[in-house]
Amino acid sequence: MPADKRVNTRGIEVGQIFYFGTKYSEPMKALVAGPDGVDVPIHGGSYGVGVSRLLGAIIEACHDEAGIKWPEAVAPFRVSILNLKQGDAAVDAACEKLYAELQAKGVDVLYDDTDQRAGAKFAAADLIGIPWQIMIGPKGLADGKVEIKRRSDGSRETMSPADAVARLVG
Repeated sequence: MPADKRVNTRGIEVGQIFYFGTKYSEPMKALVAGPDGVDVPIHGGSYGVGVSRLLGAIIEACHDEAGIKWPEAVAPFRVSILNLKQGDAAVDAACEKLYAELQAKGVDVLYDDTDQRAGAKFAAADLIGIPWQIMIGPKGLADGKVEIKRRSDGSRETMSPADAVARLVG
């Protein structure tokens, strides 16, 4: 192939094929009639997809400098709730209520109620890569609002908790 037509790209092996030949068919007497009518052992093999390799391929294909961007179909959780003021009674209650509502509707939720600063929670959420992040803090909550971030494109919206549930269910 001419050098100007070659393409260099990255790849990852997610599946494999193994040729066994007659290693197993001979001792098991797994025979078929050949073209001349004489019985011959079958040639065997196996193939498979490695689950851990597949996850590695998804991460390789779906990430940015901040971390993973899980596609929703394979994400370990669909939503991450970030409590931006752990210990604030109103924020804690709003987070727990939203967590319960989403779980009751069958949404897999990861709730970050650690005692870290907001910036550390944002960084951890991006690194983990859950498709949707809901940020709940005292300022937004005072206006009856939460912020939703879509990890795949970074877009953000402010809305009521009820609208957030409606957006994320389904």
